[in-house]
Amino acid sequence: MRAYALRDWWHQRGGTAVIHHPLESSFIGYKFGCNLYNLIQRKLPLMHFGYFYFLEYASMHRGPKRIIGSKRFVRFCRSINPQIIVSVHSHLNHGFFELIKRDISKSISFAVFSGELADGIGFSRHWVNPFNDLFVGPTQECCIAAQKRGMPPEKCLMSGPLLRRSFFQKENLHQKQVLDELGLKKSVPTYLLSTGANGVNKHQIVIDSIMERGKYCQVIALCGKNKSTLATLNEKYRNLDKIKVIPLSTIDDKMMVRLLRAVDFVFARPGAGISTEVLVTGTHVVFDISGGVMPQEINNLNYWKKHSSFVPLCKNPRQLPVIVDNLRGTSPLSIKIDEQPRVLLSALESLVK
Repeated sequence: MRAYALRDWWHQRGGTAVIHHPLESSFIGYKFGCNLYNLIQRKLPLMHFGYFYFLEYASMHRGPKRIIGSKRFVRFCRSINPQIIVSVHSHLNHGFFELIKRDISKSISFAVFSGELADGIGFSRHWVNPFNDLFVGPTQECCIAAQKRGMPPEKCLMSGPLLRRSFFQKENLHQKQVLDELGLKKSVPTYLLSTGANGVNKHQIVIDSIMERGKYCQVIALCGKNKSTLATLNEKYRNLDKIKVIPLSTIDDKMMVRLLRAVDFVFARPGAGISTEVLVTGTHVVFDISGGVMPQEINNLNYWKKHSSFVPLCKNPRQLPVIVDNLRGTSPLSIKIDEQPRVLLSALESLVK
């Protein structure tokens, strides 16, 4: 998400940018590891502690000699001839960085943008390479975490969030118009059930629990690429009396912003992406931690613990209606942003040689 957002912002500034996935494209074993990550996230997030710590200490991409399929990466970079490379993944900042400097050109600048909101046990040490030209984080807490792990303070920059363009647009008076478009009522409590890129969700459990308690509300359920969930929700929850369910497949950033600003709250895993989006839009959130919390998610929860007196956690999706009732009268955590990520873009432009 951050890579695509940066590409679009860079294009708007008149530059050219290409997105590349070195891990998935250089070696089938790395691609398997990415798929394993997604599987763990879907089935049992708590198991990710073992996977995370294995990667932390295995350091498979710490040096150029350890990288399998490095020739493909070098060949791709030569075909692009970049002036600056920006990493948005913790495992691309050491061995891949050295490959660029050794086999392509020492004049190519290398920057890192980490989406972590705060420090925590899930803040990977691989984010930090003192030899990189720049480390950028969305919050001061992220930059401090990098400095604790050896990043020189003069190379750290707090830029604010890196999100898709629609999130930087100002609110308007018709922000709830999207409910009319979906056939929903503005006066009825509206819940947004989010999903990750992998289609991970607890939609049916949540909706059934709402129905059991006789709640009168509206539910917008994001299904992403999960066609099975989309079809099931359309079939199972059609024409209900007290609750109206609107399942949606993959949506763009414009629609996501409109929904976040229109609903009463969102139910989502505490990933960096959605956590940052609800901060920017000022949306109430209940964090789904059923199945355990992944190490990286702990970082984002630590941000809430520091800046809010109430961290809405839900270990059992069936208890969501009760937790929502406790949210009434509380103020959501929010941060203000500029009309575009000027600090980040200006810093990257200064590194272009």
